[in-house]
Amino acid sequence: MIHVDLGRMGPLSPRDPAAAIEAMRALEAGAVANPSEGRQVGHYWLRGGGPYADQVAAMHAAVARLPAARTVVWCGIGGSALGPQLLQSALGGEMVCLDNTDPAGIERALAKVDFSGALVMVVSKSGGTKETRNAFAECLARGATRVACITGEGSALERSRDDWEAVLPLWSWVGGRTSVTSAVGLATLKLLGHDTQGFLAGARAMDEATRGPGNVALRLASAWLDAAPRAMVVLPYCDGLQLFPRYLQQLVMESLGKDGQGMTVYGNKGSTDQHAYVQQLRDGPDDFFATFVAVTGGPRGIEVEPGVTTGDYLQGFLIGTRNALSAQGKRSLTITLDSLDAWHLGGLIALYERAVGYAATLMEINAYDQPGVEAGKQGAADALAVLSALRRGGEVSAPEDDIRLLKAWLAATESFPSGV
Repeated sequence: MIHVDLGRMGPLSPRDPAAAIEAMRALEAGAVANPSEGRQVGHYWLRGGGPYADQVAAMHAAVARLPAARTVVWCGIGGSALGPQLLQSALGGEMVCLDNTDPAGIERALAKVDFSGALVMVVSKSGGTKETRNAFAECLARGATRVACITGEGSALERSRDDWEAVLPLWSWVGGRTSVTSAVGLATLKLLGHDTQGFLAGARAMDEATRGPGNVALRLASAWLDAAPRAMVVLPYCDGLQLFPRYLQQLVMESLGKDGQGMTVYGNKGSTDQHAYVQQLRDGPDDFFATFVAVTGGPRGIEVEPGVTTGDYLQGFLIGTRNALSAQGKRSLTITLDSLDAWHLGGLIALYERAVGYAATLMEINAYDQPGVEAGKQGAADALAVLSALRRGGEVSAPEDDIRLLKAWLAATESFPSGV
């Protein structure tokens, strides 16, 4: 069970939920819900039903056939990395994830990888994501031979395959930040030995519970809007959910940060960060609301005082921090999971996917495009063109601070040869 307590968010403003519920119904029925890109939005179909049931079933079967590997090296970025990283952190297992194009970071991550037994999983819907391409190239340069990929049909990545062990689909109607119940997340679970069907079942159960009037995802979205423009501070009191705030940063901010609207998301685990920014949360400006995440099932730990265990302390610190914030009039909500397993994790992710969809309708924005991200990619391409011109000694036209940084990069890297 997943329980959501909104009691400390204050009374919710009255809203007519009809438009949000109808928009969600139309989305699930196959309407073009991403009008700026002319796309359907179908991550809910990945859990069962929908107009592409046969394709989804074939994807599930292909995931089940994935070969075993002694080591998994995952190359992806954005949702193609955050989802797998969250699954690994929450449920366990060994996986090396390359989610950037930083050569120093790649070198550290791959230093102990034996590529003779490693499976490299390359994930890019477009097949042309530069950071992912670069990470894959670094693996090939170190002798990787076993390769599988997740990509869109007809992409450059799919066309480049050469004796790959598996090619799994990622359709245009699945966005990166909502791809964790696609092959992206299911392949992670399969390769790490976790319960793919339980994960899907948990997400499906939450989908079914959040369609009608008064549902918990709609109430959660309404609470967010009532708290605006406050930031969402996510505090999971569970080491396994340490990456959950980062996962929500992309899901929420990339979806809702448009047209001058949005909600900043940050956070880290409790009780660790009671010793960091909780001081300001309690006694600083009223510019946030806290989201506490508790997991009540699991080990209690050893007894460290008469009748008190390490686990007891964790719950005590959550309650103590929540009450300390409330005493200063600060808003918070609490999500409680009976345990941290595949079923509950699937349900938790689906809850936030649905809440984001409802919030977008209430805000009258498109939750499923990302023009700001695309602008950043174009800016990177422009900067690389300037860098190439500087290397050739040609004339360049760019902001002075850009030229200064690129010249510093060129000067510093002259003494570092290319290659592994």
